[in-house]
Amino acid sequence: MKILITCPPMLGSIEHFAPLMRERGLEFDAPNLTQTMPERELEKCIGDYDGWIIGDDPATKAVFQAGARGNLKAAVKWGVGIDNVDMSAARELGIPITNTPQMFGDEVADVALGYLIGLARDLFAIDRSVREGGWDKRRGISLAGKCAALVGFGDIGRALARRLVAIGMKVVAYDPIFEPQAGLEAVECASWPDRLEEADALLFTCALTENNHHMLGPAELARVNPGLRVVNVSRGALINEAALACALEQERVHSVALDVFEIEPLPERSPLRGFGDRVVFGAHNASNTEDAVIRASHRALDLLCGFLGVAVSDTSR
Repeated sequence: MKILITCPPMLGSIEHFAPLMRERGLEFDAPNLTQTMPERELEKCIGDYDGWIIGDDPATKAVFQAGARGNLKAAVKWGVGIDNVDMSAARELGIPITNTPQMFGDEVADVALGYLIGLARDLFAIDRSVREGGWDKRRGISLAGKCAALVGFGDIGRALARRLVAIGMKVVAYDPIFEPQAGLEAVECASWPDRLEEADALLFTCALTENNHHMLGPAELARVNPGLRVVNVSRGALINEAALACALEQERVHSVALDVFEIEPLPERSPLRGFGDRVVFGAHNASNTEDAVIRASHRALDLLCGFLGVAVSDTSR
C-alpha cells in the first residue's frame, strides 16, 4: 500500500511515523509543503496512491475523480475542518473518507485566549516597542466583567468558553445546534448577529460552511461596540477582510489577531498589513503542538489503515 501525506504538521513529525508505517507495510510520500499542494498537481499524482492523508489542500471532486481512475481507495482529512474537502464527491465515487474531530480543542482554545489577552493589554505592541529601544506603557483593558461573543460552541468553542468564564468574562455563544454544557451554565445563547453590540471581544471557533461565509461583514461591523477586539482561530473566510480593514481604519475595531486568512499564506498586498501593532498575524498554526500533532496523526493513520484493511496492533506505537 502506498499513501500520500499532505498535512504540514504531520509532515513535520514524519520521522516519528516512518517506522510505524513501514511496520504496517505502507510506503509513503511526504512532499515538502508550506501549506497545500495545488489542485493540478494532486490531479496528476493522486491516482498513484492507495490512501491519502489530507491537509488543507483543495480536495475537490476533480481530484477524487482522478484518484478513482487510479488506485485511490480511501482518504482521511487530518484535523477538524472539512471545508476544503468535497466529502460527498469522495463517497459518491466509492472512496471512504472521514476527518479527525475533537483532537485540538484545548490547544486551539489556548491560542485564542493568548491572542485575546495580548490584544487586551497591547502585549504584542509593547514587546515590539521594547525591542526597538522604547519603553511603551500602553494602558489596556481588564477582561473580567467584559463580554465575549463566541462564534461556535463545539469542541474548541466549549474549551475556550471554559477559559473565558474562568477569567471572569460574560460569554454569549452563537451556534445553531447550541447545547447546554455542565459547568458552562453561565454561557448564554444568541442568534447571530443579535447582541453583537454588547461584545468587547469577538472570537471565532466555528466550522466554515456555505451559510456562514463572510458572516462578519460590513453590516455586522457597523453595529459593533467601538473598541472591539477580534480573534479568529477557525477559518479566514468567516470574515470579510476588506470590511474588517475598513472597520480598523474607522477605529470601530480596536485590534485583531488572525491565525487564518481568506487566502493562505497571507498575500503581501493584503490591506490588513497596513495597521501595524493593531493587527497580529498567525500562520494557521493554533493546533500545532507536539502532543496534538502526534495524537491527531496517529488517529488519521489508524483510520486510513482501517479503510485500507491494514492491521493495526496495540503494540505498533
